[in-house]
Amino acid sequence: MAKWMAYSMAKKLALGGAGAVAGLGGAVAWTLDQEVRADLVLHPPSMPWTHSGAIDSLDHSSIRRGFQVYKQVCAACHSMRYLAFRNLIGVSHTEEEVKSMASEDQVLDGPDEDGEMFMRPGKPSDYFPNPFANEAAAAAANNGAIPPDLSFIVLARHGGEDYLYHLLNGYCDPPAGIELREGQFFNPYFPDGAIGMAPPIYSEIIEYDDGTPATQSQVAKDVCIFLTWAASPEHDMRKKMAIKALTILTLLAFPAYYVKRLKWSVIKSRKIIYTPRIESPA
Repeated sequence: MAKWMAYSMAKKLALGGAGAVAGLGGAVAWTLDQEVRADLVLHPPSMPWTHSGAIDSLDHSSIRRGFQVYKQVCAACHSMRYLAFRNLIGVSHTEEEVKSMASEDQVLDGPDEDGEMFMRPGKPSDYFPNPFANEAAAAAANNGAIPPDLSFIVLARHGGEDYLYHLLNGYCDPPAGIELREGQFFNPYFPDGAIGMAPPIYSEIIEYDDGTPATQSQVAKDVCIFLTWAASPEHDMRKKMAIKALTILTLLAFPAYYVKRLKWSVIKSRKIIYTPRIESPA
């Protein structure tokens, strides 16, 4: 510090300017490097989702269709171990529909009075069944790759539902120079491009119960919205509470400002005069 204080003002300004120029140059170089850096991963563009607005809710009809896509297509390989049938009640299905749907699966339960495990029809409180008994069985059935659980996949992947949508629609032939092993497919949105999952959807892969045309883009959109809800089931309630909270805070702002002016006006407008004590002559 003492050495710095000994410098003249001109030298201090010169050193400070040199440091600022060096820092600015480094920032510009890093920015340019990031912009021109070659990347084998294609970053997904943002889609105009109907629920992306500050006060927009999820499309519950799309959630219902997306669950149908998951059940008929995705559930063959991917689990959703953190989601129970009862979570669908009041969101996409009625209680009677959920009870009927859950009873279609057989669930291991017990022990009974004899200490034996037994199979029973599913109940709304049961979680979605796993397609494989364990990870080893999952890997053996998928060329060594373990299909990820989809419960929180939207939050676990950079890009969220945008990434999933483009991943489902992004399969194509590999470019020249890219070699894939047996059982792999090329998808530019997947890291390194080589993915072990075959193209899972195509147009008319299922028939929607509500008659919506099951085009490939529609199927991808519906399952992405379903997975968005599965990862954030409080999505609509969170936005609803935000609207209520902001409304209440706005209404309280006016009386709070009035009370503040009322209580502080006396303090801020008062004048304090100090009269020094005058010593009387001896």
